Amino acid sequence: MAEHGKVRVAVLGASGYTGAELVRLLLDHPHVELSYLSSERYTGRRITSVLAGVRNHPRAAGVRFQPLEACDEVDVAFGCLPTGVLPAQLPKLSERAERIINVAGDFRLTDRAQITAHYPESLSWAEPFRYVVPEFAEPPVGERFLNLPGCMAVTTLYALRPLFAAGLAGGEVVVDAKTGASGSGNRVSEHPADRIGNFRVHKPYGHRHAPEIVQALGEVTGEPPRLRFSTYSLDVARGIVVTAYGRLRPGVSALEVKRAYGTAYARTPFVRVRTAPKGPADFPMLKSVVGSNVAEVAVSVRDEEYVAVAALDNLLKGAAGQAVQTLNLVYGFDETLALPLTAVTP
Repeated sequence: MAEHGKVRVAVLGASGYTGAELVRLLLDHPHVELSYLSSERYTGRRITSVLAGVRNHPRAAGVRFQPLEACDEVDVAFGCLPTGVLPAQLPKLSERAERIINVAGDFRLTDRAQITAHYPESLSWAEPFRYVVPEFAEPPVGERFLNLPGCMAVTTLYALRPLFAAGLAGGEVVVDAKTGASGSGNRVSEHPADRIGNFRVHKPYGHRHAPEIVQALGEVTGEPPRLRFSTYSLDVARGIVVTAYGRLRPGVSALEVKRAYGTAYARTPFVRVRTAPKGPADFPMLKSVVGSNVAEVAVSVRDEEYVAVAALDNLLKGAAGQAVQTLNLVYGFDETLALPLTAVTP
């Protein structure tokens, strides 16, 4: 740590949507010193001339982007680079950073065939990364290499994990995940005219978050579920809504389901269960989570069927906010430090 006791932090890929959001949060973190921000595209430029969201922050004045190879010694390096870029940087970066928390997808999977299909560049690095969802594991205090979940994957896990962990769900589940435009990053070629006022399929099959969901749910049940996972593009800047459909095991009651969710999230400051939803306004929705680090979850049961719904801000709880949450847990800070609990409305 720095002499004044602050955690020295580097953000790699600080000019992308996730990196910029992480910078915005860390500027208000009382125990963090932003030591290094990388951007190959904007090297040498002041961050206030590129990141509109922080240009009026006093701590951002005079801070400039630096090239990736210029990273100095830090306590934590956050990887917000495009998927596939970080692995080649790890030999040098691991000598300069005490801990690496990757927000991109490189080290989320453990099955070699799935890694080859979705993240082949990560096979060049042998040391394992621990997959971290803060609500589902002990704080990774002693771990050097951490990888956070994908935004649509973690939204799905918040919706489904209590059912599977308690042994209440059948082995097959259908999931549709709807995401805003920022989920594609800030270098897409899609014209705004094609997205505004539109709602369409993104990937009916083959999304790389699907094996991540199967892996995470299989770890708590001992048997991977049969998952059908499709994604859709929303005409919004940010936010994800996941809806999961399946059958309960024979004899499981609605009360057992309610208890499973209450138990799973009883002590989680950022996952809120909407109990006994009756009308549309009772279910998770974008207006109640976007701008916050909160994920809302609800489940509705009829006979042996269930519909589980979760919503969150993909750039906050799905990425940068979860990264700060993990930092807080690793260093023993208040888990909610520098993270917003309220949404932005209207």
